[in-house]
Formats: sequence, C-alpha cells, structure tokens
Amino acid sequence: MTVIRLDRELLVLPVLNAVAAIIFALLLWLVASGLGADLSGNSDSGGQGLIVIAIFGLLGMNVINTFFKGALVAGAHERFTGGDPTIGSSLSGASARLHRLLPWALMATTVGIILSIIERQGGQLGRIARGIFDMAWGVITFLIVPVVMFDDLGPVAGLKRSGQLLRTSWGENLTAQVGFGLFSFALAIPGILLVVLGSSSGIWALIVIGVLAVMFAAVG
Repeated sequence: MTVIRLDRELLVLPVLNAVAAIIFALLLWLVASGLGADLSGNSDSGGQGLIVIAIFGLLGMNVINTFFKGALVAGAHERFTGGDPTIGSSLSGASARLHRLLPWALMATTVGIILSIIERQGGQLGRIARGIFDMAWGVITFLIVPVVMFDDLGPVAGLKRSGQLLRTSWGENLTAQVGFGLFSFALAIPGILLVVLGSSSGIWALIVIGVLAVMFAAVG
C-alpha cells in the first residue's frame, strides 16, 4: 500500500492492536476467574459461562480490531489530503469517529454469531451457506470502515454505500484488497497468540476468543 510505504511508522498499529487484544483477553480471564466462572467447560453452568465470556470477548476483540482498522484508514485519509500522519494523529482520527465504529463492530459481531449458529446447526449445508455468505460479506464490507467514518453513516447505510462504491470502482479496490489483506493478517496475530496461549495453559476461553478474533480479522 502506498500509505504504508510512505509512512512506515503506521506499521506500529498492528503491534498496538496485538498489545490491546492481549491485555483485554487477560483482563477478561482475570474478571471471569474472580467471579468464579468455570472456564474449563466441564459443567453445564461452566459451558454457559464459557458462551457468555466468548460472546463478550468476541465483541471486545472486534471493537479493538475495528478501532485499529479505523486508525489506519484515518492515517491514509490524512496522507491523501496532504497531511503527514503519525501514530497519534491516526489514533485520534479513529477516536473521533468512535461513535460510528462502535455500532459497526456490534453489527459485525452479531452477524458473526448468527452465522456461527447457522453453521453449527445446519451441518454440511450450514457450512456451505456460511462459506458463501462469508465471501459475499467480505466483498460488501470491504469499504465499510472508511465509509462509516468519513461519510458519517450508520452500519446499515454504510453497507449500502460500500456496495455502491465497490460496483463503481471494483478494479482499484481489487488491487487495494491485497494491501488490506496484509493488514488483516497482521490484525489476526493477536488471535493466533491467544490460541497458542490457551492451548498451552488449557484455558478454553482464550482458544475460543482467539479463533473468533482471527475470523473477524479476516472478514471484519
């Protein structure tokens, strides 16, 4: 991506994303442990508690990922409008649009949970439907973060606008997809680390949150 080549310091954003995600996961685990939740999932109550923790963790991870994607978009916007973006200005830009980023993160989380339920309950057909929807969702939401930030739109209106922009400029967006794909991979690193940490410690909550974080880094 041109912005990344011009502003190498923006590569720090994925690192900050990883740190924020790990801190959030550890705090979530400490709170759950302090409340006496059974994170092993061996009991019925423990399984229910694990589901609640996983949903809350997924929402938190998605908010974190969306915020740092917004920070990158803010930095790119500043560069394209003649400015000289820094880490601070990029984070400030995302913070100023938090009232638009949070509703989108909530909507994306809700859609992800619904799709997971369909996939689990639908068997092979559910997995096929999930795969098809994931591809369509990835295309439709490709421009959602800059749209909700700079067109000042809610998540539903933002989805419509994102689809319209893709239809009129699909060639440029296909090229940009490669660059954003690399950034999405960087955003998936916290989830990968959580899976490794959960596997080594036997804490299933971390594994669940990590897997879901990787999924939303890819499609969010």
